[in-house]
Amino acid sequence: QVQLVESGGGLVQAGGSLRLSCAASGRTFSRYAMGWFRQAPGKERQFVAAIRWTGRNTDYADSVKGRFTISRDNAKNTVYLQMNSLKPEDTAVYYCAASANVLESRDNTRYAYWGQGTQVTVSS
Repeated sequence: QVQLVESGGGLVQAGGSLRLSCAASGRTFSRYAMGWFRQAPGKERQFVAAIRWTGRNTDYADSVKGRFTISRDNAKNTVYLQMNSLKPEDTAVYYCAASANVLESRDNTRYAYWGQGTQVTVSS
């Protein structure tokens, strides 16, 4: 069982930056692939970024590639999402998720554990 708690969301102007954190409970955190997803009002949840359990392999949605960076610190049971050059279209609730499959994945059905989400609002 893994419990996830996101933090770091907020209101920022376009072009600004935010760093999201996701703290995980559970002694086997290092064996989970981790992902970030987001959901805007009236839209489906979409993939943002994912990272393999080793931290050496990452994957990004095209819409955030070059602007967002996912990382993890297994010693702290925490995964991060550094978001730079934010745009109004990045506004959404951001969720972190954990997958017992050690490979990173864009498929949200591969993730068994989800946090409660943190709101990110980017003003124009």
